[in-house]
Amino acid sequence: MSFPPQIKVPATYMRGGTSKGAFFRLQDLPEACQVPGEARDKLLLRVIGSPDPYEKQIDGLGNATSSTSKTVILAAPTQPDHDVDYLFGQVAIDKPFLDWSGNCGNLTAAVGAFAINSGFVAKERIPENGICTVRIWQANIKKTIVAHVPITNGEVQETGDFELDGVTFPAAEVKIEFMDPADGEGSMFPTGNLVDDLDVPGIGTLKATMINAGIPTIFLNAEDIGYKGTELQNDINSDPKALAMFETIRAHGAVKMGLIKDVAEAANRQHTPKVAFVARPADYVSSSGKQINAADIDVLVRALSMGKLHHAMMGTAAVAIATASAIPGTLVNLAAGGGDRTEVTFGHPSGTLGVGAEAKEVNGEWTATKAIMSRSARVIMEGWVRVPGDTF
Repeated sequence: MSFPPQIKVPATYMRGGTSKGAFFRLQDLPEACQVPGEARDKLLLRVIGSPDPYEKQIDGLGNATSSTSKTVILAAPTQPDHDVDYLFGQVAIDKPFLDWSGNCGNLTAAVGAFAINSGFVAKERIPENGICTVRIWQANIKKTIVAHVPITNGEVQETGDFELDGVTFPAAEVKIEFMDPADGEGSMFPTGNLVDDLDVPGIGTLKATMINAGIPTIFLNAEDIGYKGTELQNDINSDPKALAMFETIRAHGAVKMGLIKDVAEAANRQHTPKVAFVARPADYVSSSGKQINAADIDVLVRALSMGKLHHAMMGTAAVAIATASAIPGTLVNLAAGGGDRTEVTFGHPSGTLGVGAEAKEVNGEWTATKAIMSRSARVIMEGWVRVPGDTF
């Protein structure tokens, strides 16, 4: 019995922020995978090593967490005054499912560098030394993102002294601007309210801020669901009942936000919305053993991604945090002390992060003009990734 040989596809494995993923140029994919559909999904699932009933992704590039089960495709820009199109795919670990419904803010930090290295940015726009501004069209959510990538001697500078909690080693700082981060197809607050009463069968009625900025996110008060806001990953992820509770809340919140029509649909929309809980500042020790003092942060935030508590904070959720904190009356704003603010430093399981946002109220509707944060990125490996020839 004969088996087809493996094929190899040009790829780059990169860290962006607190995430890692496999990066591809659209033109390098096999022809059948250059258009959306089953063939592309099968290829990317096999690259990452999913579906894996063991939940280890041993036979692929994934590392068995939502932060490392990710894929990126870059293509020539479809929009004027942009350098590149960025498409993000979140790969499920134990299911044959690839979610294209949202963005990855962390990997956005690597998109600018990959775009420069891959020839998407015109050479005349790349300084010999300084900052290269990369104009990114985020194709999943149809938004503009601007990445400010440091350049030394005409090449992307990856090394530096910028430290990011959740990443072990320092690197060069990449500043990112998420322009008009709210969903352009509807209100930033889909229910029309800054705070809603969310009825969740079997759990109760919870106060919730449901916002669509960066990524659709449901914010809860930590104390309302029995937490302090200082929890680390194992406190949540080792508790099946807690994870089931959060998934139930997420499903009912998704219906309330108009993202799905029935809670049963949530299983096929794992990437969005996110669920997070907030609390007033308190002292705690991060997952690395670092002491976090209440005086150094404005608010505590913990967020779940793909059914598990995130080890740090998703970049898109950080945009939601920044935006919600800038709007008086949201649960995030209230937990941060209330009032007008354009910047917030929040505590997460791995440490702290500072983010900023600009929001304004026009004719009774809140809008956000931009959200800003700093991340870092670097190439870990480049070359080819191999998959069996009968994958797709």
